[in-house]
Amino acid sequence: MILVAPPPIDKDLKRLEVELKQLEAEYNMFFAGRLPRPPWETRGRVEALVKQFDRTHIPNYGDRFRFTTLQSRYAAFVDLWDRGMRAREEGRPGPFSRQRTAGSARKDPEYRVLHVTAFQDPIREIDKLTDLYESLSEARKEVGADQVPFHKFAELVKTQVKKLRAAGSPEVAFRVAVKDGKVNFVARALKGGSVKDGEDA
Repeated sequence: MILVAPPPIDKDLKRLEVELKQLEAEYNMFFAGRLPRPPWETRGRVEALVKQFDRTHIPNYGDRFRFTTLQSRYAAFVDLWDRGMRAREEGRPGPFSRQRTAGSARKDPEYRVLHVTAFQDPIREIDKLTDLYESLSEARKEVGADQVPFHKFAELVKTQVKKLRAAGSPEVAFRVAVKDGKVNFVARALKGGSVKDGEDA
């Protein structure tokens, strides 16, 4: 049996997916106070890969769609991260700064942000949905709360995304945090629309 090596484009797309997931994790750690500075090096690698693919002709429709999805996801995250950075520099609330509103994280060590991610269509972004569910499950396990079945969690996320997108937000961010021994699960419109208050799933 002859094994056919995957085409280079497939390997490169997988690399882009891995790098983007790593970048998302590093930004989550930075805004949670676990990294001293933004992950500029990782972001630079992802930016270079995205630009490289953008200049490359991708004949296969499936590969092109896969890249376009990753490119859109990266652009949405860049907007989210940059807004968070600007808000932090200007000393005002931002998408990641809830833990600093009633006092800084130093004064309120009981508030910990565990995960932040954003969706346009949760069903098409199943990896991100799974990561978010795992973070929520870990948080609920930590505080001794009952676990939520994945199908109910997925339906909740899908409903909130649909509601906030209908209100004018192209992207909806979700945050998992632990405050005073309780889990906070918050949906937030990134642009336009309204901001939904925290909701425990």
